[in-house]
Amino acid sequence: MKYMHPRPSSIVAGLYTARDLEVTVSVLHGPSGCSFKHARLLEEDGMRVLTTSLSDNEFVFGGQNRLIEVLQYAEREFHPSRMAVIGTCVSLIIGEDLEAAVELAELSTETIAVDIHAGFSENIDGVIATLEPAARLGWISTDELTRQKDLLRKANEVERLRGAAVKSYIEPSRGDLKHIAAKRLLDLIHEGKRGVAIMNAKKETAYMFADILLGLHDAVPDADVEYSANLEPRGLPKVRRDALRISEELTARGLKFNSKGALDEYGATGDLLGSWIQEQKPDFAVITGVPHAIPGSYLDGIECFSVTNGPRQVGPLKDQGHAHVMVEVDLHPRTLGVTSIVESEFGAVLRSLA
Repeated sequence: MKYMHPRPSSIVAGLYTARDLEVTVSVLHGPSGCSFKHARLLEEDGMRVLTTSLSDNEFVFGGQNRLIEVLQYAEREFHPSRMAVIGTCVSLIIGEDLEAAVELAELSTETIAVDIHAGFSENIDGVIATLEPAARLGWISTDELTRQKDLLRKANEVERLRGAAVKSYIEPSRGDLKHIAAKRLLDLIHEGKRGVAIMNAKKETAYMFADILLGLHDAVPDADVEYSANLEPRGLPKVRRDALRISEELTARGLKFNSKGALDEYGATGDLLGSWIQEQKPDFAVITGVPHAIPGSYLDGIECFSVTNGPRQVGPLKDQGHAHVMVEVDLHPRTLGVTSIVESEFGAVLRSLA
């Protein structure tokens, strides 16, 4: 299927993966405006992103010398622990050899060359292109590389079956009004209905999605609700660290929860969570993060309150029978660079109504 709405870029996926591998300086080998928004956001998350700022002259004659110059500057000025060179469409078109440039720069810093561009149909190609050279340098094990590839395939499958890739074009939506959904949720609890509250979040987005579970617990601490969060400490270095921080904060704030899955397993937990939901026999379910990972067959007869950060995910969730779908706007920018849970709009509404 050819998508007609914007889809994530494999270049940006490479940048985020470099960050998760604890790369402290990434160099984009391309024009200064390439992936500008995400490069700027990632700098707020502790990784410096430089660009070789290629222009029309380098488009014709090549930019290897410029890349070597920027790499040597980065090592000299920032003393990075790890570096990455991330390719772009321009570096592909002019046939730049990124690995050769890294070798010619004679760096003392371990540096991976990520030969990627934005022409791939799936952004996971950018992740794999970053993980493979990292595995060759021993930054991750071959077993972890295999695990990551398997998780990426499962995440892609979920998107094609029930997510933002289910149609060629999906109308973006802000979803249902949060105060109306929150009132309905609290009414169900006050009527004595039994529920589950699940976080199945992708990586750092959990810093806000976790607050929705906290908001519900703060609003009605004695509610008949079982909580679950995908905070098992597995995955790339930053992912494991984020899981531990969030888990410790939830516990410190009095929320008891079942750990089901890791922060990079959001696309692979559908059957695990679905089976757990059926064991609980709830009347309602609050699902935050990637609700569409859970096949609809597990949710029959359950009133679902689903919270996503994707405006194009509202329609597919509604089509699958989720009664209430809310969007946490600007969630991703607000969870970059943080080390503690960030208050969500829906969590704040639940607290205010209580």
